[in-house]
Amino acid sequence: MAGATALIIPKKSQDAIVEFGRVCYNQLNSQWNIRNNLENVDRAYMREQDWTKTNWRAKLANRYGDPTKYQNVVVPVVLPAVEAAVTYQASVFLTGQPMFGWVGAPQDESAALMYQAIMEENQTRGGWVQELMMFFRDGFKYNHSLIETVWDRKVTAAIETAPIGDDRAGPNGSMPKQVIWEGNCVKRWDPYNSFWDTRVLPTELPEKGEFAGKTELYTRIALKKLFAELPDKMISNIEAAFASGLGSPTVGGGWADGINSYYIPILNPDASIVRDPRSGPDWMAWAGLMDRPNGEMVYRNLYEVTTIYARIIPQDFLLRVPAANTPQVWKFIIVNHQVLVYAERQTNAHNLIPVLMGVPNNDGLGYQTKSLATNSVPFQQVASALVNSAMAAKRRAIGDRGIYNPLLISAEHINNDSPVAKIPLRPGAYGKAPNEAYYPIPFRDDQSASAFSEMGQMVSMANTVNGQNAAKQGQFTKGNRTQAEYENIMANANGRDQITSMQYEAQVFTPMKNILKINTMQYQAGISLYSPAQERVVKVDPVALRKSFVAFRISDGLTPTDKLISADDFQAAVQAMATPGSPVGAGYNVSPVFSYLMKTRNVDLTPFEKSPQQVSFEQATEAWQETVQQIAKVGGTKFPPQPTPQQYGYTPGVTGNNAPPQQTNPVSTAVGNANSGGGNPATLGANVVPAGSAPASSESGAT
Repeated sequence: MAGATALIIPKKSQDAIVEFGRVCYNQLNSQWNIRNNLENVDRAYMREQDWTKTNWRAKLANRYGDPTKYQNVVVPVVLPAVEAAVTYQASVFLTGQPMFGWVGAPQDESAALMYQAIMEENQTRGGWVQELMMFFRDGFKYNHSLIETVWDRKVTAAIETAPIGDDRAGPNGSMPKQVIWEGNCVKRWDPYNSFWDTRVLPTELPEKGEFAGKTELYTRIALKKLFAELPDKMISNIEAAFASGLGSPTVGGGWADGINSYYIPILNPDASIVRDPRSGPDWMAWAGLMDRPNGEMVYRNLYEVTTIYARIIPQDFLLRVPAANTPQVWKFIIVNHQVLVYAERQTNAHNLIPVLMGVPNNDGLGYQTKSLATNSVPFQQVASALVNSAMAAKRRAIGDRGIYNPLLISAEHINNDSPVAKIPLRPGAYGKAPNEAYYPIPFRDDQSASAFSEMGQMVSMANTVNGQNAAKQGQFTKGNRTQAEYENIMANANGRDQITSMQYEAQVFTPMKNILKINTMQYQAGISLYSPAQERVVKVDPVALRKSFVAFRISDGLTPTDKLISADDFQAAVQAMATPGSPVGAGYNVSPVFSYLMKTRNVDLTPFEKSPQQVSFEQATEAWQETVQQIAKVGGTKFPPQPTPQQYGYTPGVTGNNAPPQQTNPVSTAVGNANSGGGNPATLGANVVPAGSAPASSESGAT
């Protein structure tokens, strides 16, 4: 909401926007029975598709202590395939700290570390890893998934009456809202309760789509909190929003207000909580809060809050705003599909609907393309049928089959599955042989042994379709391959996953990184943040960020910093520069180059770099020591004065000392002829003594 333009709009325009939201939602559901399709995939993923009478009877018998009944078995094919794919993508994109690393030109390396610290803090506070994991899982289950990337603020609610004497009180005596936190938020959208413009390809939704929305359930307290945090809500509509009701529940989880909105699928019959929260107790009536004086606001238990991002022409809704005939991205919040409580024009520089859609299997067929899970379902069903044929043989062996005379034996006695039950004969069977009353059909099981072998073939076929193998799913595979052969096999097995990563990079992470860096440049304020990767506090300078913005690229697991800066070649170059006597090193300042390389690894060595004053002092000291050693070798007794840090403007123990030296150009002092008897002259101690110091005597040690 930062930087957005929130407006108070007329009633006629509000009604048009509410109707627009209804039409957007109904368009999706009129084209695609999406919720039934999602449920079918989820039941296959959870192995909850078998609701037959035989299976339920066996399950109930097992639950109540009878272990002799065989349940039908659903072979796990869909879940391992989905989770293996999620694991790979998570290892590519979600293991970095920060998730997206920044690199830049050497002169912008300090700003790069600011961006790094901001991304670390946003990633932690926003829970990006959890949201993106659910986003990946949705993609592999349904072949489409949605994630919202916006700059958001968390603020305190305005206090109606400020404490006496508080300078922060406004003109009306109330306390203004205080920003608790602001930053980039990444939020996965629930596919069951999301709708979007299906007239464009899913990957083109942010740029070409006209709308994307979601519906969430809010309690009365949560809705009050939402209203308190909105920057400029429509005050006149708040009471109507609280008083609006959900309507009556209908068959299938919808509501009788004409728009089947918030939906909670019932997938797991053994779940700890399977009730719809809307059918819970009426807290308002229970607490006696419905019996209120006339004129007070009326509340409900739960509210459906719909958020819509729409690319509209404001003139169509009679909105009197600048450039009203130009397409603009707006955000609307509607309560119970009836009351508009918030409208803002999105002033983001990227001009995208901030809802990105991932399609891991993108073959150009749009919504007709099968997902990884859907591709696996037939193999799971066939493999389960093969296993259950063996289970049926077990039931046949225990229950037996035979031909009986109903005049001699009753059906309930014949069908009693107790292994110790006695079978009484009817009176008409007295005096007759028992084989006249019952004839057992011989049991032969020739298929069970092959069923399990064929089941393995079905699982192998599913892995072939999805480009996976048993080892990728964490299963041990026997063999006599060498380490190199095994790594080669696994590298080939990861080929399909790498293609999927490239798809995600193009569809989601490239535009996401663009949104993140534009939001950061546009909205980030000055602040000090602790960076765990750098293990220090980083002071963020917004001006420096904006100046250096264009020089940065963001890396992730698929495009790591190593690739962006060719780190292997760079390290080899640094080694060449650092080699003593290397002509390459003579042309470079090796220390700053090394610091830059380390900054690309999130290690800032700048505070430990020596100042020019310290370098000059250490060089002078080293030269003085060499001069003293040479004089001592020839037996001299007079030595040049030792350099002091103050002469060079260097204060030991002070980091980043950039004070100008007292003498910036020390004078070289020749030591003179070390042997007055015509020995070799020794011109020693160049650049040792600063200007103004007494030169060494030319009679330094004739022996």
